[in-house]
Amino acid sequence: MQRGRKVRICASKDVCGIWNINKSFNSTVVEASGYENLSCIEKDCRNYVEKAQCVGFYFSIDLDDDLRLKNVFWADYRSRQAYKEFGDVVTFDITYLMNKYDMPFFPFVGVNHHGQSTLLGCGLVSNEDTETFVWLFRTWLQCMHGLAPYGIVTDQDRAMQNAIQIVFPNTKHRWCLWHIMKKLPEKFGYHADKGSIFATIHSLVYDCQFVEDFENGWRVMVERFHLYENEWLAGLYKNRECWVPCYLKITFWAGMSTTQRSESMHTFFDGYVHSKTTLKQFVEQYEQALRNKVEKEFQADFKSFSQMVPCASRYGIEKQFQAVYTISKFKEVQEEFTGKMYYNLVSVSEGLLGATYEVREDTYDRSIGP
Repeated sequence: MQRGRKVRICASKDVCGIWNINKSFNSTVVEASGYENLSCIEKDCRNYVEKAQCVGFYFSIDLDDDLRLKNVFWADYRSRQAYKEFGDVVTFDITYLMNKYDMPFFPFVGVNHHGQSTLLGCGLVSNEDTETFVWLFRTWLQCMHGLAPYGIVTDQDRAMQNAIQIVFPNTKHRWCLWHIMKKLPEKFGYHADKGSIFATIHSLVYDCQFVEDFENGWRVMVERFHLYENEWLAGLYKNRECWVPCYLKITFWAGMSTTQRSESMHTFFDGYVHSKTTLKQFVEQYEQALRNKVEKEFQADFKSFSQMVPCASRYGIEKQFQAVYTISKFKEVQEEFTGKMYYNLVSVSEGLLGATYEVREDTYDRSIGP
């Protein structure tokens, strides 16, 4: 091997579990500018890969016509097993760092039984076009035995939307609410009534429980502030079923309305990888970061098995939740039960839109003690 020449040895694995080294080895030969510059033969590569193989580990490498690396996907055994339990809703966010090869890191993220972000596979891609996303999604779907998620949360990237429609036609696609709302100052900062517009949109998005209320309120807002010609706002309204909560509440989202899970996973990898990390360093640091992530999940598991949060009510159903839920999820349920104690149903009335419930909340001054 020529001194100073960098050669990446990679491999891919097909559905039947047979190592396919030929294509990857040829790529290595091309990068080394000939067989004479290699210090190993194809058999050596095969032996190395088989020695390093982990049970249940899956990866795929996409090469261009010149046998240069384009895209990479991988998922370890834990990620594949986690998808079986926590793959109902997945979030994608490709805004993470680019390494020195200009390949964005693309994590597939879900939520586990502790409410923690859990990794369901990773990709490094060379482009952010529809073709690349189709390859990535199809590879990930193949890795997960063809089982598509019920829901997907992403930003408004058009290429990603197109790929989702192609690969996951029956999956509910939700736009990240946070990415939309953070654009309000940019889109309306010039407007004389920007403060009132911000407040109105926030109220419509977060407070409307019924579709009719949202649509009526939206129409009033457009008329009041003369926003008829605002194309960005018109586009949001046209696609309101993709991001407005009252349209999406009938679908299970595992508590996710944004790509915050992906971003929290990005934060987790910070300190291990950065924009100058090489592919070899990336793999090594990725493994270290993942070990730490697994350790935190083990700690949460141990805490749930060894400790118990006492019930706050005498409801039998709360007792059932206490027995089967992890501590973190039971605390969420318990908060709902505790809140229920302070609410009293005053009246019920029937209307055209259904039943209306009048509820009164008991309040007290916390400063004077219990």
